[in-house]
Amino acid sequence: MSIGEVARRSGLSVHALRFYEREGLFANPVRRLSNGRRVYHEADVEWLAVCTKLRSSGMPLPVIRQYVELARQGPGNEHERLELLRRHERQVEAQIQELRETLEVMRYKVRIYEEHIARGEADRLWNPSSRSRPEPETSRDTP
Repeated sequence: MSIGEVARRSGLSVHALRFYEREGLFANPVRRLSNGRRVYHEADVEWLAVCTKLRSSGMPLPVIRQYVELARQGPGNEHERLELLRRHERQVEAQIQELRETLEVMRYKVRIYEEHIARGEADRLWNPSSRSRPEPETSRDTP
């Protein structure tokens, strides 16, 4: 398949596909026709689906490249690949926990605003530019 077809199927731009190739992130080297045009196979599209998830989860390019290089070496380093994936899994879990905590703060703030607006007391919400001197914040009046 052509680079355009892979771009459509993967959701990546042609530029991104060329970047992934330059960075050595394809599981198999990209093959070329005699005229220099790239030729991709289904396995390339499948790998791109995994690779883009690794990237979107925050895995750095050098770590993806390390994983690819280990996989290219073939059998015998499965434990190393597993440890690399486990390390990243722990990092993703930590990110998820941080996002959960952030979401709770956001939900709390939304409730405060909804309550104030429903009571007609939106003007009592904290506004730092409307006061000449700071007053202690309370849970009801925090921004």
